[in-house]
Amino acid sequence: MAPLPDARWISAFLDAQAAEQGAARNTRLAYGRDLADAAGWLARRGAALATADRAALESYLASLDADGLAPATRARRLSALKQLYRFAVDEGWRADNPALQIKGPARARALPNTLTLAEVDALLAAAETHGRSAADRLRDSCLMQVLYATGLRVTELVSLPVAAVRGDPRLLLVRGKGGKERMVPLSPPARAAIAAWLAHRDAEAERLRAETGARPSPFLFPSRSAEGHLTRVRFFTLIKDLAATAGLDPARVTPHTLRHAFATHLLQNGADLRAIQTLLGHADIATTEIYTHILDERLKRLVLDNHPLARR
Repeated sequence: MAPLPDARWISAFLDAQAAEQGAARNTRLAYGRDLADAAGWLARRGAALATADRAALESYLASLDADGLAPATRARRLSALKQLYRFAVDEGWRADNPALQIKGPARARALPNTLTLAEVDALLAAAETHGRSAADRLRDSCLMQVLYATGLRVTELVSLPVAAVRGDPRLLLVRGKGGKERMVPLSPPARAAIAAWLAHRDAEAERLRAETGARPSPFLFPSRSAEGHLTRVRFFTLIKDLAATAGLDPARVTPHTLRHAFATHLLQNGADLRAIQTLLGHADIATTEIYTHILDERLKRLVLDNHPLARR
């Protein structure tokens, strides 16, 4: 039987990732881009994913290094290839996994950017004043308070169902990566911001229903986007504007920076690492341990900047 075209391999693999592994849409898109790049490189050399051997894959990875791609990018593409070939073996399309024994590049683990408590306070204050209308300010304040109070991923935040915050809950049920659910507490300021935004949002939804018959959106932060809710890109732009208003360097501030601040500030104040892992929705405690390194770096700087012997 002739081997399936590479496009069919990739498509079937991505469908399986969605159905069996619960991979999120953004994860599948990343896999698709990485595998399409490898398939294109092989095709230009008369090869294909279905017939490539270990030497061909190592040549592809070497070309990525020569092109100056970062170690993290090369490691991610190798991971995608390993998973694709594992799937192909399971499906009986290949008898071997040519990527199995290939070692990826060493990945230097960069410490994530985070913010001080004063900087977070400045961002939260900016959200209350920045915006063209009162509705914008209510929404922006709700977004920022909930983000800092919970450490949600940006996709989890912008796609929150409105049903999740009905009744002034103390805990928020979040559906994270792979469809896994977790509970995160809501701080009093976050609950107050939700109540204020919800009152306006519901009144506006009722007005539109009376005037046009439009059905209320199921999302806490509705928009006219294809998804029906505020997009990740729009929120990314918004948080940059808030950073500028707060007098912070916008290059330092992203939605993920607030997630890092949430975890770092909890750890600084004595929170248990396992509890932070649960709140962040990390599958592996090793991912959460990066925040202990942030504290180590801050302690080093504290000593080097302030100890009298270090200043000599």
